[in-house]
Amino acid sequence: MSSLRFTLNGREIDASGADPNTTLLLWLRERGWTGTKEGCAEGECGACAVVLVRRGSDGGARYVPVNSCLFLLASAAGQEILTVEGVAAGALHPVQRAMVELGGSQCGYCTPGFVMSLFAEYYRPGRAEEGFDLESIAGNLCRCTGYRPIREAGRGLPMIADGDAHADRLSRPAPASEPVDYALGARRYFRPTSLAEATALYAAHPDAKVVCGGTDLVVEMNQRLRRFETILSLEAVEELSGFDDGDDALVIGAAVPLSEIEARIGDDPPILAALFPLFSSRLIRNRATLGGNLATASPIGDSPPALLALGAEVVVAGPSGERTIPIAELFTGYRQTALAPGELIARVRIPKPYPSIGRFYKVSKRVHDDISTVAAGFALDLDASGTVRGARLAYGGVAATPVRATAAEQALVGKPFSREAIEDAKAKAATAFTPMTDQRGSAAYRAAMVTSLLDKLWADTGATA
Repeated sequence: MSSLRFTLNGREIDASGADPNTTLLLWLRERGWTGTKEGCAEGECGACAVVLVRRGSDGGARYVPVNSCLFLLASAAGQEILTVEGVAAGALHPVQRAMVELGGSQCGYCTPGFVMSLFAEYYRPGRAEEGFDLESIAGNLCRCTGYRPIREAGRGLPMIADGDAHADRLSRPAPASEPVDYALGARRYFRPTSLAEATALYAAHPDAKVVCGGTDLVVEMNQRLRRFETILSLEAVEELSGFDDGDDALVIGAAVPLSEIEARIGDDPPILAALFPLFSSRLIRNRATLGGNLATASPIGDSPPALLALGAEVVVAGPSGERTIPIAELFTGYRQTALAPGELIARVRIPKPYPSIGRFYKVSKRVHDDISTVAAGFALDLDASGTVRGARLAYGGVAATPVRATAAEQALVGKPFSREAIEDAKAKAATAFTPMTDQRGSAAYRAAMVTSLLDKLWADTGATA
């Protein structure tokens, strides 16, 4: 596919002629689809939410809300998208009616984004049995603090009526992802559908900027005005979308959205089950991936401490085939990884059995939808007598890379899991790192959190160990 054609609110659109660096939000607003708002341009407010028609688990389709400010227009090629203008069909949609009747719209700026998130929730399979999922609107910000009536609008949504055209749409398959090779002048956007094609394109364009969900990279494009001559999107690569919960390992494709992983793992392993609700918002998790979160190599990324604690490894693919890198060896410096030129993260492998005790903690200014000041993943293996056979204590936000506190781990191994053992580990962890001061926290505060989180580990698990 060399053109940028997609379906918008039921109509086929040709967006050819747009720069590959253009976001869907910018394109919509420039062409008069101004119901979709720009609030923050970094995925924190949800005013720009639109809905994608994506593949469902039953062979049909499902509605998935995303931030259009972080969605590259070229990613829409061949896809089907709804904005707030496409929700009503001759009369207010039940979601819109509920917002009106319960006073869910005040200044109105955030309303379209809430409507789109609630629209996706309205058609969510299982809503009739499970009730309203408040998390469905967690990524939408109301500056008028009108959350109560918006919540009540969600709780008061009726069941889907017969003849609902949007419901009928879900009985048909979602659009398949087709390869995209789009150019405007010297700028190119590639969206391959196979790993072999992706690695070949990367070899042919070694300076290409690799993107998947775009929830980190597109922020740079919006806030720092970064522009890239060549963009290589991995979101449609079939081999990166696998999910295998096997007997010896959980293997997750690098391009599987976090919200899908969250739904499929349930409560096991507990470290990941605790991680995902704290990883930004559902709008972000509908696009963000483990592969992207690891490849950015941010010292404050949420997933690395959890994966370090789980003893995970990544399988990478490149010109010479595949190889495996333990997560503990993946980060080589600030924003640097052990990936060789031309290599891409293909999947994450988490070995089983899972640890006897596993916890993930995140310290941030807000509980939800915030960047961490310090994050920690803790995993302990205990024998039948309660003695620690193995320990992995991993931190983010305290060094140039996500890192394990190996001396503190050694202080635990071979000892009964006890308050005394925790104190020994704290003494080692206290001098393990040299955190820095920035706008999220001082070096002293970060250092205090290193040991305080070990206290929290004991408080949460010691009494039942």
